[in-house]
Amino acid sequence: MATVEDSAVTNFREYLRIPSVHPNVNYDGCIEFLKKQAKSLDLPLKIYTVVDRKPIVVLTWQGLKPEEKAVLLNSHMDVVPVFPEKWSHKPFAAEKDDNGNIYARGSQDMKCVGIQYLEAIRRLKSNGIRLKRTLHISFVPDEEIGGVDGMEKFVHTKDFENLRIGFSLDEGMASPNDEFLLYNGERSIWHIFVTCPGTPGHGSLMLPDTAGEKVEIIMNKFMDLRRREKAKLESNKNLTVGDVTTVNLTQIKGGVQPNVVPPELTVGFDVRLATDVDHEKFEAMIKGWCKEAGPGTTISYEQKNNFVPNTPLDDSNPWWLAFKKACDKL
Repeated sequence: MATVEDSAVTNFREYLRIPSVHPNVNYDGCIEFLKKQAKSLDLPLKIYTVVDRKPIVVLTWQGLKPEEKAVLLNSHMDVVPVFPEKWSHKPFAAEKDDNGNIYARGSQDMKCVGIQYLEAIRRLKSNGIRLKRTLHISFVPDEEIGGVDGMEKFVHTKDFENLRIGFSLDEGMASPNDEFLLYNGERSIWHIFVTCPGTPGHGSLMLPDTAGEKVEIIMNKFMDLRRREKAKLESNKNLTVGDVTTVNLTQIKGGVQPNVVPPELTVGFDVRLATDVDHEKFEAMIKGWCKEAGPGTTISYEQKNNFVPNTPLDDSNPWWLAFKKACDKL
């Protein structure tokens, strides 16, 4: 006899089948899904539009003391692009194997978290539990491309101010077992583009000061840094990927045809700065590389997080004390 699937899993798989994938995400399917969830939970839902076609969906569970500051549980609806031919399962089929593993883009990043929020509320309500504080559950767009037209703009609106947020929980890492991992720091995301101008001309010539020569220098500098950080990670078993600065070449742009030397080439890197990296010194290093590459070489950023120190896990932090007390009780 086939086992009956838990409704939470069914909801999760339905959410995963919505292809809210970059580029040019269509969020209509997510909105309809969340409307259905809000109705099943008997919770009001509001859709805020700060940028056209970039909806921000907020469900609200009013607390016993709505005058107190509220708690925000945030997740994003969008997922990164897929290369279906590299997948063992269709990326938006949410197929489940005999061991209960579910395969889909967004299954970890981060539709699982959004569903966990909703299903936790469903269980609490079914057990007759009411919370003291009002709980807002937000589903935002475009996080995977920096959230510029999503949460970044929403937090500056009167609508966000009216939610009266006192504390929020955001993205975490999925756990394959019964342990919950706690992170008190996060690396800074820098999406860096280096543009190298040069002498254009016919591909049969040996032109001076070409864009390709400059790009070679820039790529070597970044990849040398990558090798050093990789060696650091592999040489110390106590380190995880979050303890080092990761560097990945993700984009190369330029050129029109094989026999034409281009006037400009651009390389893009996804860099995640470890929490002990001095941002000013790191940027000065990159500028030094650009100067070494040659005149006109410039840096631009699609995303550039500010430095945020690790959250202290001691008596100076009231949030940590409250969280630890609750965990110790459990």
